[in-house]
Amino acid sequence: MSGLCREVVTLQLGHYSNFVGTHWWNLQDASLSYDAETPLGEIQSDVVFREGQTPGGHVTYTPRLIAMDLKGSLRTLRQEGRLYDSGKDTSAVTWEGSLMMHKESPPTKNSFLEDLDKLDEGEILPEADFSSSSQPQCSSGSVSVDTVNSRLAQVQKGYRLEGQVKVWSDFLRIHLHPRTISVIHQYNHDGEAHRLEAFGQGEALLQGSVLEELEDKLHFFVEECDYLQGFQVLCDIADGFAGLGSKVTEMLQDSYGGRGILTWGFAPVSHPNSSPVKDFYHLLNCTLATSHLANHSSFFCPLTLRGGLGRRPSPPTAFPHLNYDPSQWYHSSSILALALDALTVPYRLRNNSVPMWQVADTLAVSGRKVVAAYGAVPFPMMHSSSLPDALSACTDAPPWKPLSACSEPGDGRCYGQWVTLKGFEGQRLISSLAPGTKPPTPLHSLHSGEDVLASYIRSFYPTAPLALQLVSTPSKLTPPFPQIFTQSLDAQGFLQSQPPQPGLPASAVSSVPVLTSLQSGSALGTWLSELHRGASAFDIRRVAPSFLSQGPEMADYEEALEQLRLLARCYRDNSGGVLRSSSEEDDDD
Repeated sequence: MSGLCREVVTLQLGHYSNFVGTHWWNLQDASLSYDAETPLGEIQSDVVFREGQTPGGHVTYTPRLIAMDLKGSLRTLRQEGRLYDSGKDTSAVTWEGSLMMHKESPPTKNSFLEDLDKLDEGEILPEADFSSSSQPQCSSGSVSVDTVNSRLAQVQKGYRLEGQVKVWSDFLRIHLHPRTISVIHQYNHDGEAHRLEAFGQGEALLQGSVLEELEDKLHFFVEECDYLQGFQVLCDIADGFAGLGSKVTEMLQDSYGGRGILTWGFAPVSHPNSSPVKDFYHLLNCTLATSHLANHSSFFCPLTLRGGLGRRPSPPTAFPHLNYDPSQWYHSSSILALALDALTVPYRLRNNSVPMWQVADTLAVSGRKVVAAYGAVPFPMMHSSSLPDALSACTDAPPWKPLSACSEPGDGRCYGQWVTLKGFEGQRLISSLAPGTKPPTPLHSLHSGEDVLASYIRSFYPTAPLALQLVSTPSKLTPPFPQIFTQSLDAQGFLQSQPPQPGLPASAVSSVPVLTSLQSGSALGTWLSELHRGASAFDIRRVAPSFLSQGPEMADYEEALEQLRLLARCYRDNSGGVLRSSSEEDDDD
């Protein structure tokens, strides 16, 4: 449908989710147009951004976002931000007694944040290119927005922040609304004391002031929407934020029934200062998160580069054209953000968008509310080639890799799939053979990009329902996105026909094509069963009694495991649908 903007409110719950979210918002910001003469793009940014106005009268364009994190997680970022700063000094006190001053050195800013400050203060950077317009164009096409929001649009300087990124705000390139950030002061981000480590701790948080603040922020962002289609929830699932996310999604389900709730559950490859006990906590949190978040969401999709969510996972996901450090959250979160940029395309399109609820209904059929993601990051396409050429080079298996720690169904039992190809700008979607030339493959004889991609996917999943989305605009990479790409790629992220000459510096990759797939298939049944067995293999009261100290009750814990076991059975065959009791299923066994 054209012209109608269906708004989305985003919630980011947890530190790693905020890492992924920061990269994702940086990608969205990089795609905004700063030239009123530029035609409107395929993605409607008003879906996730909102217009506002500072006290000084500057028009702003900020994410429609609520981000929750722990005390000490912001470092140099002010909770209320700087965008709506009135400039007044509110630090004056009227105390007449004696005072003792304790001065603490502020955290050191990296070079990227220092350059942002220089831009905010009006300084001219030697690396800047100010040839673009100073007025970014809203996706509505009728309002111009001040550059105070997108501060680094002109800067072409490269940054190497590996080793310098401590928290997600160390690479945040956009301003946030004052109502966006919520800091949970009951738990610390750093140190060993007062850590949010268990599911029950997170569940217990959503009451009192934390609940009131969240409801206030939700009302603010929701009430200004004309056509709210739903919520995209980015939630950590390996720590106590899993419990908080469970309560938040339950509240959204109760308060905004009928709206889409698409929950993306994130887990890093590794955690700092891990231990066997903490690894067991991570497994239990992921298990309970999967059970509860699937129950309270339109669908739940875990996103991780871990080889599994158990205590002994396989090696992290490897990509043939990426050189990334799995232990660096700054790296792994950037890959997941690129994938999420494509996975969320269907409900963010300007024309022919598909609302959240319809995306969920396409995949979450017969009670199968957990879906798995796969991605080719980047999609291996040769520069100046065609889509049939690229796909015909991948005849043994699709080019994507697991993004949910879930292998693909080797037997082809896929119950539904949504595939998005993003970023083929400048490339041919069909073959350009001369008349009379025999097509080298059946793909080369087709007459549209949709037919080419659909034919290719159906060669692996011949009977599975399939939805497709093709978007020519690539994911644009701007500082400080990490340069984790191999020298096999050119600046546009396409494969080079010849390797670069030795000794010459590789050009920075400024955009990438991405192919993603959201699937509901039999492999998820195996994945869910393994998660259930891993958590059920131990007596939690003996191995980790403190895990249940703040909830859930033992009966609730056992019920969640039982629901997970029943959920796994929904993926055994295509009839599925009804969650049956243990006694009924034992009769089948």
